[in-house]
Amino acid sequence: MGKKRSGGGLSPTQQAAKFLGVSVLAGAVLAGIALPAAGALGLAAKGSVEGFDEIPANLKQPPLSQRTTILDNKGGAIATVYSRDRTVVPLKDISPYMQKALVAIEDSRFYEHGAIDLKGILRAINENAQSGGVAQGASTLTQQYVKNVFMEEAGDDPTKLAQATQQTIGRKIRELKYAIQLEDKLGKKRILANYLNITYFGEQAYGVEAASQRYFSKPAKDLTMEESAMLAGIVQSPSRYDPVNDEAEAIKRRNVVLQRMAETHDISQDDADRAKEKPLGLKISKPQNGCITAVKGAGFFCDYVREVFLTDPVFGKTKEARAKLWNRGGLRVQTTLDPQTQESVQASIKDHVYQTDKVATAATFVEPGTGKILGMGQSKPYGFGKNETQINYSVDRKMSGSNFGFPTGSTFKPFLAAAALEQGTPVTKSYPAPYRMPYPKSVQTCSGKPWVNSGGATVENENESEYGPYALKEAMAKSINTYFVQMIGDTGMCPVMDMADKLGVVQGNGDKLPEVPAIALGSKGISPLTMASAYAAFANRGTYCTPIAIESITAPGDKSLPVPKSSCSRAMTTKTADSINTLLSGVIDSGTGREAGLTDRDNAGKTGTTDGRKNAWFVGYTPNLSGAVWVGSALQNVEMVNIPIGGVYQAKVFGGEVPGPIWRDAMVGALSGKPSPGFNLIDIPDPDKERDGCPDGGPDGCPDGGPDGGDGSPGSKGKSPWPGITLPPGVIGGRNGHGGGHR
Repeated sequence: MGKKRSGGGLSPTQQAAKFLGVSVLAGAVLAGIALPAAGALGLAAKGSVEGFDEIPANLKQPPLSQRTTILDNKGGAIATVYSRDRTVVPLKDISPYMQKALVAIEDSRFYEHGAIDLKGILRAINENAQSGGVAQGASTLTQQYVKNVFMEEAGDDPTKLAQATQQTIGRKIRELKYAIQLEDKLGKKRILANYLNITYFGEQAYGVEAASQRYFSKPAKDLTMEESAMLAGIVQSPSRYDPVNDEAEAIKRRNVVLQRMAETHDISQDDADRAKEKPLGLKISKPQNGCITAVKGAGFFCDYVREVFLTDPVFGKTKEARAKLWNRGGLRVQTTLDPQTQESVQASIKDHVYQTDKVATAATFVEPGTGKILGMGQSKPYGFGKNETQINYSVDRKMSGSNFGFPTGSTFKPFLAAAALEQGTPVTKSYPAPYRMPYPKSVQTCSGKPWVNSGGATVENENESEYGPYALKEAMAKSINTYFVQMIGDTGMCPVMDMADKLGVVQGNGDKLPEVPAIALGSKGISPLTMASAYAAFANRGTYCTPIAIESITAPGDKSLPVPKSSCSRAMTTKTADSINTLLSGVIDSGTGREAGLTDRDNAGKTGTTDGRKNAWFVGYTPNLSGAVWVGSALQNVEMVNIPIGGVYQAKVFGGEVPGPIWRDAMVGALSGKPSPGFNLIDIPDPDKERDGCPDGGPDGCPDGGPDGGDGSPGSKGKSPWPGITLPPGVIGGRNGHGGGHR
């Protein structure tokens, strides 16, 4: 909110102070004290005024704060953000009427006097003495500009702002010295241009260009005579003469300016009289400030860009330095956001999850090999109202995300599998994998002190029909919990921790993952951006790239600023990555993720559903796009059973049947018309084995299929394990294991 300038609505105390200041200042000037050659001032009590020669020689003129425009990767505007809405323009782009109107009402002798208007001071003293108050001020336009510079430097700091506007002789003396210097250094035209660009016009508009757009929805160069008069009249007291809130007062003030323009012969009296009869002709444009105004549902991505700027040392060594640069603005921030991907993400979210649903969804898509974030959206819009939020569910807490991320369920299992393969575990590895089993008695950790199952924790699969032996290919496709618990027992915790580190996987609060076997089943909270970036390493054949959101930044004067770069490093061998890609392709072809699968290109992914069905995930990728979709309650207080989501009743939510289709539809639109590269798949033979008298083969193993394991997604499209017999929902399975979310 702009501060009220001096000259409008002053209290009796302020009027008296100003009158005294003008009188004393006039005496000082007339006595020659205010000239650079003068010595120390003796105008007030000790300490109230600096010696004139002790005032710094040059006025520090900070760059004017301006609006910053955030752009997508095609150059389209996403949002405009600013501390102060200002667009600096040269004098040639400001209407001559506006220039004349401002000079006429604020300092009609501007082109005749120097930095100090002695005639004006004498006139003010006379008028003020007769009125007993402050009928006229004595500040020249140059002095007013200096005062505005002090205010701009103070920014939003209330203490500094009070110092910049305090009615003291000391401040006035500083104003005078700097005004003298600026008159000599800049000249009248530049001072006028600087003043028109710095001063406040009310309604969050700083500078004449922003004011012209705010009140008349046009550039300042096109302002008419009467429009210019109205804007010039606002300057003295933006709150009192605000045309939006008090049209009658604004018209009176405008007409005063028009009359003054006639008296100074800038316009004829006839022109002034005709203009006085016209209405204000306002065409208000509402302020478009902040990520809340972002297009294509990109408010959360916009906010993420802001957080990157405020936290990354590349933009300044300290938090204060980064904030100052951001608030100063005037930047063109070219981001990585792809409009095609973003539109597809938002369209898919809107189709599948309603804003008013009890649960929400968040989806983030990144480019393998570059780390570029191409799309980011969620079903609860960016805002302050009902069913809106400012929390970005896609990112970590330090970037204005959820406090802890969200438990990932079985989408963590590929990280364990990759760690095991890196340790030499064969891709055909089999385990007995019964329906229910205890966690291992002990599991080796990085510290050398093993984790011990002192509490007798157990784990089970989703349904009793799921029991081994299983090989890795089928266990991954069906997400068999007991298989992966045995795998982490053999692999140990340290290789899994090492793999998580290499893939940038941390908890949503920034902490490293704990060394407990339950992490293999996704018991800890992780953000969608983290998951999408980690899976992108599989797509990139084992090379992980840190996520980035900013391509380039251009500062005023076409100066390029350094931006954060993605850091890419090998997380696993290409053989391991190709193996994981083959395994996760099977999840989509014949496992829990079949409803998410794409039909026109190679793709792979993994489903996840946690304890109590409070979270459901699908994380998947093609060679050129990786995405993570989460569905659940941000407060983790909704069990997704017998619940409508997106207008569709869900008896039980599965990772493959709610997040999966969101991912699929978003990917279809995002990749439309784009290349379709293939994976480097490997041959993983199916081991010969018999289970319950039926050979392993076909998409679901035995002909009866049976519901899926760890994710709870129906392994055979919902068929009963006993053909011909219909059972009511919930009779089979669904019992929770121990150790957190893991389906």
